[in-house]
Amino acid sequence: MRQNPSFAMTDVAEIRRLIARNPWVTLVSSTDNGLVASHYAVLLDDERDDLTIVGHVGKPDDLVHGLGERELLVVVQGPHGYVSPGWYGDTPSVPTWNFVSAHLSGIPEILTPDENLRVLDKLVAHFENGMPQPRLLWERPNDPDFVTRLEKGTVGFRLTPTRVVGKRKLSQNKSDEVVETVIAELDGGGAYADPRLADEMRRDFEARKAAR
Repeated sequence: MRQNPSFAMTDVAEIRRLIARNPWVTLVSSTDNGLVASHYAVLLDDERDDLTIVGHVGKPDDLVHGLGERELLVVVQGPHGYVSPGWYGDTPSVPTWNFVSAHLSGIPEILTPDENLRVLDKLVAHFENGMPQPRLLWERPNDPDFVTRLEKGTVGFRLTPTRVVGKRKLSQNKSDEVVETVIAELDGGGAYADPRLADEMRRDFEARKAAR
C-alpha cells in the first residue's frame, strides 16, 4: 500500500481499534505457485498491548500459505466508500474513495493444539457475545470429541508484525467545509450513504480540529 504522509496512520492504539472493529481480514502469501489469498477472522492477542494478532486457518490452507515458514501479509480493511466530486462544490474535481486500512506483515508463529483451542474458544466467545443466547464452543450440543475434531482441522497462529503500514484517507486534504459536506452526504440516505465511514471521518475531523 503506497503511503502518503498526509494520510499515514501510525498510532498503535488507532490501528488496534481498526483491527478490533474489523476482524475479518485477508491473508496474502507469495508462494512457488504465485500469490494466494484467504479470508479469516482474527483477534488482538489479549496478552499483549501491541499489534499482535491471533487466529487460525482451516487445513490445508496452512500448507497453501506455507504458514510459519514465509512472510504473511494481513490486510485489515476498515470503513470505505465512494466520494462524489459533486460534494466538493463548484470546483474542478474528480471522484475518489475514502478508506481506513492497515497492512501487517511478518512470519507467524504456529500455535500448539492447546493454544489453538484457547484461541478458537476466544473467537467463538467474542462473536457470540452479541447474541441474545450465546452458543459457546464448549457448551451443549457440542461435546469434547466434537471440539477436539474441530481443532484438528485447523492450524492456529500468532503474528507479531515486523512491518506495519496504516493509512487513513478521510479527506484530510480538503477544507473544513468540504469535509463537513462529505460527512453529511455519507450520513444521508443517498446511493453512497455509509454511516460507518461518516463516523470515522467525523472522529478524525474532530481530533484534527482539537489539535490545531
